[in-house]
Amino acid sequence: MRILILSDSYPVGGGAAQIARLMAEGLKNRGHNVMVVAFTQNKTSTSGMPVYYIYSDYNLFWRAYRGLYNPPAIKEIKKIINNFKPDIVQAHNIHSYISYHALKIAKKSGAKVFLTAHDVQLFHYGKLVEFINSDDLSCPEKFKYKVSFWKQIKRYGKTYNPLRNIIIRYYLKYVDKIFAVSNALKEALTQNGITNVAVIHNGVDTNEWQSDKNDTEKFKKKYGLVEKKTILFGGRLSETKGGKEIVLAMERIAKEVPDARLLVMGEIDDYANYMINLAAKLGIRDKLIFTGWLTGESLKSAFNVCDIVAVPSICFDSFPTVNLEAMACHKPIVATCFGGSREAVLDGETGYIVNPYDTDNLASKIIYLLKNPSEMSRFGENGYTRAVSEFNLDRMVSDYLSWYENYNK
Repeated sequence: MRILILSDSYPVGGGAAQIARLMAEGLKNRGHNVMVVAFTQNKTSTSGMPVYYIYSDYNLFWRAYRGLYNPPAIKEIKKIINNFKPDIVQAHNIHSYISYHALKIAKKSGAKVFLTAHDVQLFHYGKLVEFINSDDLSCPEKFKYKVSFWKQIKRYGKTYNPLRNIIIRYYLKYVDKIFAVSNALKEALTQNGITNVAVIHNGVDTNEWQSDKNDTEKFKKKYGLVEKKTILFGGRLSETKGGKEIVLAMERIAKEVPDARLLVMGEIDDYANYMINLAAKLGIRDKLIFTGWLTGESLKSAFNVCDIVAVPSICFDSFPTVNLEAMACHKPIVATCFGGSREAVLDGETGYIVNPYDTDNLASKIIYLLKNPSEMSRFGENGYTRAVSEFNLDRMVSDYLSWYENYNK
């Protein structure tokens, strides 16, 4: 089959971009003719994959409008589809640059069209937090995700486009099937009026995450982690990722496990400075180590040197790829109850599911694991086994292909 993959960013730029890359490579390895369309300011080709990069630069204040129809993108995508003549068009995150109108163009060309929802952007403007009661420290499994447009207006003000969600639903009529990356996301979509959804969990190539011992030792020395117990936290640092909560938990962790360190991956930006200042006020500034943004071997080394991976998001986190990466590196995980983490992390078997607002419990789970290395090892091995059996790359690619082939008969 001729398969065209649409992704605002590729091959780096967050979990969705990584999944787009893995899909493209996996489909190509199965013998399919694959092409990727993405956006960047540096037009290059990567990973031996034909990649067409489109330049588009605008103030993201207008994303609620340009994300529906972005003229520079649409003009180029029309040409690409006419020339490539895909049987399948698979869209990932397209809400910033590629724009939803591309779905209509793809369908009109005669291709079968599929869209993977990696987040809540089909009905929301940013991170979904409205369903969370920060005063409730329990760890529920069911939530009310329905969002009123009044709350959206109040939260997003002048960037709110009253027709955005209506128009998105119009474009979704041109999609043969929507895929959600977790059952939790499917439920959130359904509660907000988006149907025709199936679930395909993201996968991971466990072989990609094996790190050379010399590289890990160099990494430990570089960041002062020799003979330290390390908790890994990172990504795009922000309030919704639980940066405040993990620092508050670290205050207690540092008292009970003095050689513990919080290894923070992410740009040293305003939020990183907030975390640094909070740690300083709590007297634990020396317990936080910031690496900046990591990629390649450095990223693999960070996962392989740590003892525990913390994912304390205080928003709806659909299906964090960091969970799969930790599992691929044999690491136990302490993850949020908000979103799809519990579909990857089995509480009490591969890690713990917690309400991150309960920072005392968050700290307790991490402390217990740090003080019980045999349990850490057991959880890590269970997680690796689960990644290999349930979330491997071949399974993910096969799941997508089964839908493509069914619709392409």
